[in-house]
Amino acid sequence: MANTKRRTFLAGASAALGATVAAKPVRAQDTGKLVKKVHWKDGKRPEKTPLFSGVTSYGGLVFISGVGAHFEGDITAHTKHVLDEIQKKLEEAGSSMEKVLKVNVYLNDLQDYKAMNDAFLGRFGPEPPVRTTIAAAGGIPGNSLVEIDCIATL
Repeated sequence: MANTKRRTFLAGASAALGATVAAKPVRAQDTGKLVKKVHWKDGKRPEKTPLFSGVTSYGGLVFISGVGAHFEGDITAHTKHVLDEIQKKLEEAGSSMEKVLKVNVYLNDLQDYKAMNDAFLGRFGPEPPVRTTIAAAGGIPGNSLVEIDCIATL
């Protein structure tokens, strides 16, 4: 019985995701196939190939790479800064905080969990995305107290 419910749920979730992805697919003009699009800073591809892309979309989804805060400050200031930067990137790509489906939060110190949550609360609208939060072993690159990445719809 439980297995049947799980299959029904998964089938429904897959159908819902398919409908979301199909909503605004990015397609190549000549072939009509879905294409990966890298959203370069200032709309210009860098001369040298970067290590990774900060914002990439495929079909109706947009992926934001981990954003950190690389300045002196507490977890509240770092979390606010990171979420502001994510919001800018989403809006530049044609999405919004309300369209975020999945968030990963990486904390430098798990002791910052409550204060991060206080700054995080409400930033994604009345229906927040699913989220995973971990404390990164060894810390976060660039001395940020928090790093956040996400996946959203366009």
